[in-house]
Amino acid sequence: MLAIRCIRIAGVYLLIGMAMGIVMGATENFALRPVHAHLNLLGWVGLALAACVFRLWPEVADSRLARAFFWGYNLTLPVLLVALGLFLYGHVGILPVLAVAEFGVFGSVCLFVASLFRCSRVPLDQRVGQVGVALSRAAS
Repeated sequence: MLAIRCIRIAGVYLLIGMAMGIVMGATENFALRPVHAHLNLLGWVGLALAACVFRLWPEVADSRLARAFFWGYNLTLPVLLVALGLFLYGHVGILPVLAVAEFGVFGSVCLFVASLFRCSRVPLDQRVGQVGVALSRAAS
């Protein structure tokens, strides 16, 4: 279930990131390039990779650490993106909020990595054959 939630939210970030890139290109205003990059890498790529990990290692997805990662990441990443955009447009008073959001995202990623070390008992080389199975399940 956590894998599905991650991939769905990642898809939303992908759409927003692509739309943002189109608007930036059409207006030739690239002031929000860092927001665009963070949105695509942390939103789309980060959550899509987390979804793949959760699909390959269901025991990782079932952990409290993984759930804490999911909620922490998805609550602090939008704050980070908005605060970064405001900061780039000269609102320097938002810097403390941006810093807290950055540490929130970083802390969430630390929880994700901790869940990998704590819960992934089966080595990846034994799971490689299951990648095709996981991908076929994800497609259905």
